[in-house]
Amino acid sequence: MTAASKTGTAPWLSDAVAAVILAGGKNSRMGGADKAFLTVEGQPVFHRTLALLRRCFPQVVVASNRPEKYAPFDVEVTRDEFPGHGPLAGIHAALGLVRHPYAFVVACDMPFLRVEPIAFLIARIDGQDAIVPWWDGDIEPLHAVYATALRTPMAAALRAGADAVREFLPTIHVDYVPENVMRRVAGAEESFRNVNTPEEAARFAVQVHP
Repeated sequence: MTAASKTGTAPWLSDAVAAVILAGGKNSRMGGADKAFLTVEGQPVFHRTLALLRRCFPQVVVASNRPEKYAPFDVEVTRDEFPGHGPLAGIHAALGLVRHPYAFVVACDMPFLRVEPIAFLIARIDGQDAIVPWWDGDIEPLHAVYATALRTPMAAALRAGADAVREFLPTIHVDYVPENVMRRVAGAEESFRNVNTPEEAARFAVQVHP
C-alpha cells in the first residue's frame, strides 16, 4: 500500500482503505438516546469520530437508517439493504459505497478513538479478508478492518438469515489480533471504551442528551 495525501504534506494512513461509521443501532440500552450524539467535552461523539477518520482516510461512509441526521456533515450516508439485521447489514451497505479495497469499520459508541490502534490494524493488511482485534477477552468486530470484496458474501449470509458479524466471521479469512498484542499499542485502552448505557456514560464523563 502506498500513502496518499490530501494536501501534499499530510498522508493518509493508507490510500487503500476507507472508513465506515456504523450509526444504525437502536440505542435501547441508552434509553433511546442516540449514541452518535452523546457529547464529550462539549463535542458530539459523531463529530469527534468523523474528524479523526477524515484525517486518516481518503473516504468516510456512514451507515444509518436515519440519513437525515447526517445531512449537515457533507458525508456519504447509506441505508441498510437488509433492515433489521444489525451491524452486519450496516457494513454490507457501506461497502457498496466504498471506493477502496478495504474499510476500517467502527461503531459510533466509541467516543475516545485514537489513531494509533487504527494505524496498527491498517499496517497488518496483507491480503486477509478481515483484521479483528481481541479486547477484554472478546473480539471487537466493530473496530476492525474488512475487505470491500466481502460485500457479496455478506449479502449471501444476510439472505441466509445471518444477524451478527460473529456469525459471518467463521466463513472468511480473519486475522485475529491477540489481546496481549493490542495492549502494547498506545491508545488501545481509550479506543475500546464502549459507551452503551447511562452508567457507562457517567463513568467516562460522557453527556447523554434525550
